[in-house]
Amino acid sequence: MLADFFRSRWLGQVPLDRLFWRDMVLVGTAISIASSVAALILLALKQPLEAVLAVHFAPVPYNIFLMSAVWRTAEKIGGTKASMMMPGAALWLILTIVF
Repeated sequence: MLADFFRSRWLGQVPLDRLFWRDMVLVGTAISIASSVAALILLALKQPLEAVLAVHFAPVPYNIFLMSAVWRTAEKIGGTKASMMMPGAALWLILTIVF
């Protein structure tokens, strides 16, 4: 279920490595790239700028959720590896928004 997906990540029930590398870096980046490609296609088709921007920024709430889930889980776990993933998640979020 979709609700279980979000709940388990928000509550820190998913291993941090899976949350960071698979959910955020791999899947989150793929969704952001697909959204950017779709926005570029809309731009090339001379669609309204509002539609282009809406498509481009559509994954931002999901990306913010993923970054927040990584931070919450890393804080819960602690340690050097977890503390390195926190700024990594923030940097990833910035990059997915800018590009």
